[in-house]
This record gives sequence, structure tokens and C-alpha cells, in this order.
Amino acid sequence: MTDRAADVVTWESVLPGITVVRMARPPANALGVPLLEGLHAAMDAAEKTGDVKVMVIASALRKFFAAGADIKHLSAIDAPSFTAYGDLMRAVNDRLAAAPWISIAAVDGIALGGGLELALACTLRVTGPDGRFGLPEVKLGLIPGAGGTQRLPRLVGRGRALDIMLTARQADAEEAYRIGLADRRTDGDALDAALRFAAELLGPSLPAQLAVVRTVDAAHDLPLADGARVEVEQIQSLFEAGEAAEGIAAFVGKRAPNFR
Repeated sequence: MTDRAADVVTWESVLPGITVVRMARPPANALGVPLLEGLHAAMDAAEKTGDVKVMVIASALRKFFAAGADIKHLSAIDAPSFTAYGDLMRAVNDRLAAAPWISIAAVDGIALGGGLELALACTLRVTGPDGRFGLPEVKLGLIPGAGGTQRLPRLVGRGRALDIMLTARQADAEEAYRIGLADRRTDGDALDAALRFAAELLGPSLPAQLAVVRTVDAAHDLPLADGARVEVEQIQSLFEAGEAAEGIAAFVGKRAPNFR
């Protein structure tokens, strides 16, 4: 097994505005330090170019998106090292969730534990027919510690989230789509479906799309009145930044908008 971040995470621009990040740490994309550092490197590169509108996170391995934390690593470390490892996982997920682009997890195969938490940190999730989703940490005497206990209930509700976490069971692709854990389901390849989804997202204004994400998240996190204030702040900022003016001018002029 390679220990170099550059060997286990690669990325490429497949279309203008769309970058695909591929994880490849056999046999199951366990989220060891090299893979986590590789994801950081991919985001560093996207921020440096400044031209990424949609980032698709996918696996280069068959049957696995990511199988979770690196258990062998966990078995050989002390408490301070465990804290540092958890901090690294959380930093990747929090950075992805707050990134200045839309992210899509293309899940073909197993997404368990930290692997599901990585997918949950993405803006959207697409599952293929073999997608399997779970947070089985209670079997190890642990709980999901990289955002899973917070993000899963926001997507599927308290009861469904507890069902999945307390039983440590896996939800298949059909259930994941039905309960809102996956946003789209395909009978074909999840990456292909995610790229089609990404292409649909290229036309509208990215600042407006990110403002939608922020306001929808506020609907979960804040009382109605506070969420409404976030909505007002976001739409005002779009108008003041000229993004709305460009969209309106393009509509009136019957031309394609030149969004930032």
C-alpha cells in the first residue's frame, strides 16, 4: 500500500469548470493520513486555479467509495495521535463543506463511517445501484466523529439517522435515495451520472448557487426569522456585487449571462 498522498488522490479538469477527484488507496480507500492529505492537496489545487465550479469526488476502486477510517492506523496510535487524526478528518470535511464550489459525491459501492462522512460533507450525492451507506462506529465502541452525527440527521431526520447509526446497518442505493441521503440515483455508473449532474450546474451563477446552499442550510440550523434574515443578506449581497445585475441584463438583452 502506498504512503504518498500524490499516489492515492489524483484530480483532473474534465470540462471547463468541472474537476474530478479520484481516491485510489487499495483495497477499500481507508481514510488514512495520505488519502486525507491528498484530498487537502486537491482542494489546494482547486483554490489556486480559481476556475472550479463543480468538484466531483469519486473512487478509482471497484466496489468501494471509501470504507471509513484507517482501522490499522487507529490500532497503533495513542490518545493524542487519535485526536490529531480525528482533527485531520474533520478538517477535510469542513473545508469541503465550506468550499467556494459545489461538490458532488459519486458513490459506487461502499461508503461507510468516515467514507460516508466525506460524502455527507459534499453539497450533493449521487449513488449507483451498488451504493451502500452506513455509520457503523458503534460496533467499535465509537461514534461517528467527523460530522456524521450532525450532517446525517439534517438530511434524513432524527429517527432515520438514529436507525442507521444505532443498528450500524447499511442502507442500499434505493433506500438512500428514498430517504434523501442520496440526491440522485442511477442504474448506471455513478460518476457518469454525477458528471451529467455537474454539467447541469454550470449554467447558473455560482455565487447565487452558493447563496442558495447557505440559505437552505440556515433553514435547518436557525429559527425561521433568523433564516429569513440570512436570505435577505444573501440576495442583497448578490445584487450589490453585480451578479444579479448581469443576470437581469442578460435576460432583458436575450443573451447568455457572463457570470463570475
